[in-house]
Amino acid sequence: MKQQDLGLNLSKRRTRKAVFLDEMNLVVPWSELLALIASHAPRAKTGRPPFELQTMLRIHFVQQWFGLSDLVVTQ
Repeated sequence: MKQQDLGLNLSKRRTRKAVFLDEMNLVVPWSELLALIASHAPRAKTGRPPFELQTMLRIHFVQQWFGLSDLVVTQ
């Protein structure tokens, strides 16, 4: 069990990650974007359920902003 799990906020210092995520929430209208793409999202009938739509949208934005991409495997 960690201090964070107990709900104790003993640290006053904010991490770069927390600052970035807060700024991202201020800049991007998430609810409006999710409403636009929700009808096109895949729905799994069997097998493993897909990731949550909001999670995938946030990952896509971070990939675009930082020039990240999936590794291409050549054989």
